[in-house]
Amino acid sequence: MSIWYAICDALPVEMLHWDFMKNALLAILLMAPLFGIMSTMVVTGKMSFFSDALGHSAFTGIAIGTICGIAAPLWAAVLFSILFAVLFSYVRSRSNHAADTLIGVFSSTAVALGIFVATLGGDSFTKYNQYLIGDILSITPAEIGALALILVFVISFWVISSNRLTLTAIYPQLASSRGIRVGLSQTVYTVAIAITVTLTISSVGLLILNSLMVLPAAASRNVSKNLKQYHLFSVVFSLIAGILGLVVSFYLGSSAGAAISLSLAAIFGISFCFRGRCK
Repeated sequence: MSIWYAICDALPVEMLHWDFMKNALLAILLMAPLFGIMSTMVVTGKMSFFSDALGHSAFTGIAIGTICGIAAPLWAAVLFSILFAVLFSYVRSRSNHAADTLIGVFSSTAVALGIFVATLGGDSFTKYNQYLIGDILSITPAEIGALALILVFVISFWVISSNRLTLTAIYPQLASSRGIRVGLSQTVYTVAIAITVTLTISSVGLLILNSLMVLPAAASRNVSKNLKQYHLFSVVFSLIAGILGLVVSFYLGSSAGAAISLSLAAIFGISFCFRGRCK
């Protein structure tokens, strides 16, 4: 972190005079490509609301961890989200229901369980508000390190499996006929989303986290001519929105997560206007 702080100190940027802004910017630079890559997986797999369901499961894990007296309930949320993702993949592979139906079942169950556990014994729900709105300005170096590790994992997984994941998402029967283990690929993919969502919920906020999982790829689809551009533009749009949102939140005193989400929405609107010219 000392090297990063030195780089920031050398830049003539007012908002980088404070350590918490340096931490937030570094977190953005890690989260943006992470969300950009994951977004393409989510949109291609037609699971746009799955990250929302995982956010609910992460909240439930945090509530359970808090009730059990775990010092770092976020890691309890990671384990619960992974369990949730594996269970979802298992049920999906053995059910004839559409993915959106199963997502609705799991999402509603997770949020109900989270609220039930959080308010058990008449306990106050207000202490969990930070996870609903998020605050990237309070991110710690340890959390930044965790983001860096998951980014390395996701990039490695994407480089190795992106083609197989795309084929699995679009033509699962064809993927299976070519020897691709569809169930295993989908499980690893859902677990990656689960870890990403859980580690960023306290920084971004449950209420708007799903937009960061959907909007980068949705905007990229408007202007991409091929699969390479689709992935590249998704990451670029996520980076632009992340930095712009952080700057806006600093000078206007607003929520960084909301500013990033609105920046992505603006990028989607602009890309939508240019969709016909890029085809």
